[in-house]
Amino acid sequence: MSAEFGRRSGAQGRISQWLRGRRPKGATEIAADGGREALLIAAAAAGLPLAQAAYPSGYRCSCDRVGCPTPARHPVSFAWQTQSTTDRAQIERWVRHQPQANFITATGMVHDVLDVPVDAGREALERLLSSGVEVGPVAQSGDGRMFFFTLTRGTPEDEDEWWPCELDSHPETTDEHPGLRWHCRGSYVLVPPAQLPGGLTVDWVRGPEHPLPDPLSLLEALTDACARYAGENESDDQLAAWPHRN
Repeated sequence: MSAEFGRRSGAQGRISQWLRGRRPKGATEIAADGGREALLIAAAAAGLPLAQAAYPSGYRCSCDRVGCPTPARHPVSFAWQTQSTTDRAQIERWVRHQPQANFITATGMVHDVLDVPVDAGREALERLLSSGVEVGPVAQSGDGRMFFFTLTRGTPEDEDEWWPCELDSHPETTDEHPGLRWHCRGSYVLVPPAQLPGGLTVDWVRGPEHPLPDPLSLLEALTDACARYAGENESDDQLAAWPHRN
């Protein structure tokens, strides 16, 4: 892993040239100033390590994998964990060399991501904000997911203390985790702005200018909302399956 991640904390990443003691700009303001590249630079400045990802090619993926299971949602290199960086110059080179490319952010180094169905996420976000809980960056995907960015669980010295991503959600097996997915070590998510097949997008709801919170401060609200969401869907499915008389 790049040495810069050992030197930086989430807070240090936010103390960068684009802040310089001024009030942090919101994602909307950043986009207005410089568009897509400015948003990616702001994400990196907030400490989110980025790497190049695939992008839509019509309704398919730009990669050459037949039947790609995660079109436009995966890194372009198997070395994405070591390539992930917050270095502004490198990100600028990537963006200008391949302007269509999406970007992923590697989780488990500086930050984790709590990934929930969008309806549950909206409910939880409203509850958290109304309760005065500090909520960090939040993104929303057009395919029905909401991403809550948090501090990582940490890097314990004992390797056996790791809780690897496979216990939560692996990027290519997310269908097995329809409720809450916790992306940590060994995982990644798309970072806004990103394009998905079918004209869908991934965008910030709350931008990277918001400090990363402790994941446990959000977990109860998110799990409760996911449980209600699952219960409602189960009731709807049972109602749909119930025979109706004309």
